[in-house]
Amino acid sequence: MARIAVFDSGIGSLSIIKPIQKKIKSEIIYFADQDNFPYGTKSPSELKKIIRLTIKKLEEKFEPDLIVMASNTPSLLLNHKKQSKILGVYPPLNDAAKKTITNTIAILATKSVVESKELRNYIKKQVPAGIKVIKINALPLVDLVESGAFLTKKKFCKKKINSVLRIIIDKQIDVVTLSSTHLPFLLPMLKKIFPSVVFLDPADSIANKIAILLNEKKSNTCKLKIFASGDTKTFQKKLRKLGIKNNVQQL
Repeated sequence: MARIAVFDSGIGSLSIIKPIQKKIKSEIIYFADQDNFPYGTKSPSELKKIIRLTIKKLEEKFEPDLIVMASNTPSLLLNHKKQSKILGVYPPLNDAAKKTITNTIAILATKSVVESKELRNYIKKQVPAGIKVIKINALPLVDLVESGAFLTKKKFCKKKINSVLRIIIDKQIDVVTLSSTHLPFLLPMLKKIFPSVVFLDPADSIANKIAILLNEKKSNTCKLKIFASGDTKTFQKKLRKLGIKNNVQQL
């Protein structure tokens, strides 16, 4: 059976796990690194230390076939592409460029990514000339998910989304990449508030890639083991509200 470790600074990894389970039956080790939430406010040097220690811990304890860094922030800011065992999550800008009609697209990402030279370089490689890319700090929306407010305070969340994303209307943006794995949890609200906008989630492309890489190790059953740093009891309560009944173990 294939063993896949998936980690993020909190609940965001779940938006990656479900598509993986649809594509390949495997054992998934899900680690929510709550002690270091949010990744999106960390400097590259801080992130490098955190990610290095996390990957080492996952490799030593679980010996996974693949490790999915289920966060756009370290995926973009740190160079792990040379390590074949580690997969990052990246904004699907190439797809966004193909789908736009207004020639104006947006990236919803964390503050450190929006302000980084790495994102500027990534945009140059992925987006043809003539298409405008608007970078939006979506950290306030990430907080809506991590806090659980998107489940219990929908009116407040809609108000916050309208406030943060007003620029979508002002700039005639018609395609938006959800470049934080927390953001797909807000997709039902986003579609209602902006019905004419296409929102792109990179999770499906990551799941397809994993299924190809681990095809020979696929199984007949799915297993999910959940670990977290920090307060595991509070984290488990969040998962219960999402319908996930697995026990959360300390790591």
